[in-house]
Amino acid sequence: MIVTRLLTIDDAPAMAELYRANRDFLAPWEPARPDAFYTIDGQRAVVQSALDRLRAGTIHPRVILNESGEVAGRVNLNDIVRGAFHSANLGYWVSEKDNGRGLATAAVRETVAVAFGELGLHRVQAGTLLHNAASQRVLERNGFTKIGLAPAYLNIAGRWQDHVLFQVVA
Repeated sequence: MIVTRLLTIDDAPAMAELYRANRDFLAPWEPARPDAFYTIDGQRAVVQSALDRLRAGTIHPRVILNESGEVAGRVNLNDIVRGAFHSANLGYWVSEKDNGRGLATAAVRETVAVAFGELGLHRVQAGTLLHNAASQRVLERNGFTKIGLAPAYLNIAGRWQDHVLFQVVA
């Protein structure tokens, strides 16, 4: 069963609703966001930016779909670099109501297949907060191995936080 597809501009209203409904649930795992981010116009700008960067070849943005075909989250290959590196960073999240049902694991599997197939990448990296055991299990189920600790790696929930780094190589 396919659980992801490319993000489209038509996803902006669904993304705005999903982010609003999951604002508190996602807050510990994401950067602090301005209120405008949670609006349809805010999401339209986010989606348009992602689509512009898709055309430039620097990201590959996808939505995660639940069993009903509704948008349930996002999965992205970010910071795609070519040349000798041929790598990308993976990021993903699933809504609270769809969490724990295998969607993230399936979405990561599909997205890594796109990375190594269609995009011809060599390596995909992902980072998780130290205490995000669920996300670490998703990565490990998809063949990612732990490669280290990155101190003060990302500004999440308003502060610089350490991350465990994982990678999978084609």
